Amino acid sequence: MDVLQLQPSDWNARPARMAPLAKLPVFWALEGKRAIIAGGSDAAAWKAELLAACGAEIQVYAEELSETFANLINHDDRFFHHRKQWSPASFEGAAIAVADCEDDEAAATFYEAACGAGVPVNVIDNPKYCQFQFGSIVNRSPVIVAISTDGAAPILAQAIRRRIETLLPPSLKSWAALAHAVREKVNARLSPGAPRRAFWEGFVNRAFGPAPGNDTEGNLLSEAGRFEAMAKASTGRVTLVGAGPGDAELLTLKAVRALQGADVILFDDLVSDEVLELARREAKRLLVGKRGGRTSCKQEDINAMMISLAKAGKHVVRLKSGDPMIFGRAGEEIAHLAKEGIPVDVVPGITAACAMAARLGVSLTHQDHAQAVRLVTGHARSGDLPTNLDWQVLAEQQTTTIFYMGGRTANQIRERLLAAGMDRKTPVVVMSAITRINETRWLGAIDDLPKAMEVVGPDDPVLIGIGTVFAQATLSQRTESGISQLQSVAIALPDERWGVQ
Repeated sequence: MDVLQLQPSDWNARPARMAPLAKLPVFWALEGKRAIIAGGSDAAAWKAELLAACGAEIQVYAEELSETFANLINHDDRFFHHRKQWSPASFEGAAIAVADCEDDEAAATFYEAACGAGVPVNVIDNPKYCQFQFGSIVNRSPVIVAISTDGAAPILAQAIRRRIETLLPPSLKSWAALAHAVREKVNARLSPGAPRRAFWEGFVNRAFGPAPGNDTEGNLLSEAGRFEAMAKASTGRVTLVGAGPGDAELLTLKAVRALQGADVILFDDLVSDEVLELARREAKRLLVGKRGGRTSCKQEDINAMMISLAKAGKHVVRLKSGDPMIFGRAGEEIAHLAKEGIPVDVVPGITAACAMAARLGVSLTHQDHAQAVRLVTGHARSGDLPTNLDWQVLAEQQTTTIFYMGGRTANQIRERLLAAGMDRKTPVVVMSAITRINETRWLGAIDDLPKAMEVVGPDDPVLIGIGTVFAQATLSQRTESGISQLQSVAIALPDERWGVQ
């Protein structure tokens, strides 16, 4: 088999991109810089204290100070109080200017003077006279998290900050300081690329545990030496990652960590942009999707790519829609990689059948309706139905059956099940683009399955759920208004023979 040669034009088939930003988040070094504060209010005091915490020299222009501001100045030698109003000369040599102004006229005057002097300016609580804004801050310095809502909802930013505060342990401050202290020493011991990144990934996992001890630095440096030795003796690795049905919030934490640690990402055509947005931006991305009825990348080429890249020392993430081990041909990929001695990890994902059940609010194993669930492929390699399916078993009333990729064979599925004795009124749900904004669903009976494909269409991957557990889904759709968010919905109402009222 010829090994597929990658060309520069192959990379970034779906380029890494940043979604639009209301403002650019920038972390600004102010140590020893001159900062202008105009006004003596409590609001001005808070901004002055924030700038002083960054090491700035605070020049305060105010004839009167609030009690809070006066106490702050009396106990901190970084503040210099000028008992007068600011003037254009005040901006000389300044790096930043902040004012609390009584009205728009005063705000405009201060804003224009600062801009004329080339000094970035913020007028408190007056966005139209701000070149920058202050965010809500989580302080684990040198780790700093700032949250902004572009002034639209400050209370939301505060709520987000509270959430983040609970996620970041206080010890993170010590770990970040330790990283700063050992960074040059570690990087001197480790080659750039995979070995260095693998070390720092391990460091990050520790950083969310107990605080570092006195011997932690020495242990880290010893560990860096071991990583370098292992890197010289080993190839890369491959991680098969389940991307789930499309909604990025359904990714596992382990999947996100794998995406953040990848050198190369080989992703399916069905993986959403929202999922790829969570990947490491420096990772190379290559679309290797396989779609029925379309020109696709061959499985042999994908196997060759993974082997070639891993042997070059890369961490390859094979990103698959749904779960890698459910109709994802993961078995073939694992076998080929194992034959070449390449280590493989598997990160499970939410498979489409589970996502379908969740979206419909239906238990696939409801004890009143089903004692088994079967996941069945709707097409073989030839594109037709598999020839070895036991249709008598699939037609059993006490079984929930989910056909994957059954859009083009839906009519054959109907004919085979009816021929095997299935009741023509057995409930059926057909869905595509599950959990995505263009999610489409059809609800009806097995006898009407051909109509489903007129609504859902055969082009996108289709999931067909068959069984009496889906009767309740059709009933709920009669009364719930939530379906309005869907692109398409068709409902064939059940009757009394489904055993529901």
